[in-house]
Amino acid sequence: MNTDPSLVEQIRAASRTMVRELGFMQATLAATRYSPSAVHTLLEIDARGAMTAAQIVQFLGLEKSSVSRMVGKLLEAGELEEAVAGEDGRLKPLSLSRKGKRTVARIHAYGRTQVATAMERLNPSQQQTVAQGLGAYAHALQACRLGAGATSHSGIDISTGYRPGLVGRVTEMHAAFYSRHAGFGQFFESQVASGVAEFVGRLNEPGNGIWLATQNDRIVGSIAIDGQDLGNDEAHLRWFILDDGCRGSGVGRQLLEQAVAFCDRFGFAATRLWTFKGLDAARRLYEAFGFEQVDEAPGEQWGSTVVEQQFARRRGSC
Repeated sequence: MNTDPSLVEQIRAASRTMVRELGFMQATLAATRYSPSAVHTLLEIDARGAMTAAQIVQFLGLEKSSVSRMVGKLLEAGELEEAVAGEDGRLKPLSLSRKGKRTVARIHAYGRTQVATAMERLNPSQQQTVAQGLGAYAHALQACRLGAGATSHSGIDISTGYRPGLVGRVTEMHAAFYSRHAGFGQFFESQVASGVAEFVGRLNEPGNGIWLATQNDRIVGSIAIDGQDLGNDEAHLRWFILDDGCRGSGVGRQLLEQAVAFCDRFGFAATRLWTFKGLDAARRLYEAFGFEQVDEAPGEQWGSTVVEQQFARRRGSC
């Protein structure tokens, strides 16, 4: 092991403190009457949709018998509903009941207050460091449990802020993808390049941020939040793009998580984005994070006719 032993001990000590302060030493969690494993089960079903008990076992790393007892208690309490999937009566996906959705909403409110209160004691740079560091460390721990190479992002790192080559690489990914998808050419590429170049000059101003996915020191994904160009206390989600080899790997979700969390921390009333009809995978991802389509119309501003769509996410949407 090449890691400095003193650093290992610092991380262990910090982890113990987090376990205590987040309430995991108690029998119940997040101001509920449920155990930590039950709370996490409710949260994951909320985030991922219906899950079977077997999927919960695998995802949370719990014993099958423990999950059976826990699920039984949640069903008895009316937090979950059970259904039969297709022709196989043995598969019974679990989903949140109406009561369960109310419980999850309270859990989210409690957790967000915990995090926001603690983050108020840190400066913006420290806040970004905490968010990025915790995310990377959590993925590394998961990789240890699931086995080497089990993570979906395969050596991809998420970072924030400017880095050399950003403008050119983000422009290149947009030009390549939209040339194939919509027939966009030089005009579109020039507009993207000038827009990104202008934006990175404003990164030091409040409400602006950009996140990059890199693999072997090469930019393979990007997403930006422009907190200035729309006004009205609204954020503009811009330049969300992935290299062809990264689509479907979960990297897009990681980037969008960073951007949405940034918007919530900053307190924007809404976040808006503009995209094109037909990008179904991206649409599903947007909707999973609380974005809703608010407008659709043909447009020719990029050099060829496409159906443009606008999505909006209100503050605090899941």
